[in-house]
Amino acid sequence: MNRIRIAVQKSGRLHEDSLKLLKDAGISIDNGREQLKAASGNFPLEIFYLRNGDIPQYLRDGVVDAAIIGENVLVEKGEDIIMAEKLGFSKCRVSLAVPKALKYSGVEDLQGARIATSYPNTVREYLSKKGVTADLHIINGSVEIAPNIGLADAICDIVSSGSTLFKNNLKEVEVMLKSEAVLAVSPKISSERDEILKKLQFRIQAVLRARNSKYILMNVPNEKMEQVIKLLPGMKSPTVLPLAEKGWSSLHTVISEERFWEVIDELKQNGAEGILVVPIEKMVL
Repeated sequence: MNRIRIAVQKSGRLHEDSLKLLKDAGISIDNGREQLKAASGNFPLEIFYLRNGDIPQYLRDGVVDAAIIGENVLVEKGEDIIMAEKLGFSKCRVSLAVPKALKYSGVEDLQGARIATSYPNTVREYLSKKGVTADLHIINGSVEIAPNIGLADAICDIVSSGSTLFKNNLKEVEVMLKSEAVLAVSPKISSERDEILKKLQFRIQAVLRARNSKYILMNVPNEKMEQVIKLLPGMKSPTVLPLAEKGWSSLHTVISEERFWEVIDELKQNGAEGILVVPIEKMVL
């Protein structure tokens, strides 16, 4: 059987979120303990569990056909690799940080500074655009300690909540890149496996649309229906069903959850009652 080979991070949050996405897409993985490779029992797919930083080279060499990888790693090590889909999870920032006690007025303050980082290409390109030159110290691992031991004046690292920076008496001063998990594709993928990848993407897109959308049900007075419909456009048009109580109807539609919170007060002002927000498992267009 011809199977698509997809790489995911060996461990960590991105690993867990990647497997959940595949599971939600209906793909079961026969995954034994400590395996480095596993096959799906119901989809032509094999998973390779790899170090995040190694994945771009595996894609480049055609060892794997696709990967779920952090956008930040792709920018740093795989600009020649195709990014097929943004996946909306494992969001973070690649940022510059300095000691809290340091007075910082702008990126020009880093001229000639020693910066510890695992992202030298990202830092170098960012500083070059700003006309700043710095001395980069490449560190694989925890870079937050570097200023405390006198190794560097600043660091560049991934930031999610900022708690690690806070614990190490550092403050975030420049956001160089906003990142999330992406689906990346090998430039050497075969046409047969590319067809399988398209089927996988179709499933993933259905899952992502569902995660970002909510099914909305509400009771609306018939004389206010037109105003409410203008507030809540559906995928094409909302469904309106008559209620047992005369003069009222039930309106059903799908909107983004963020959009719902923007208009909730207007819905209530226009007479909507009994508003229900229901999660969607899959959403196929």
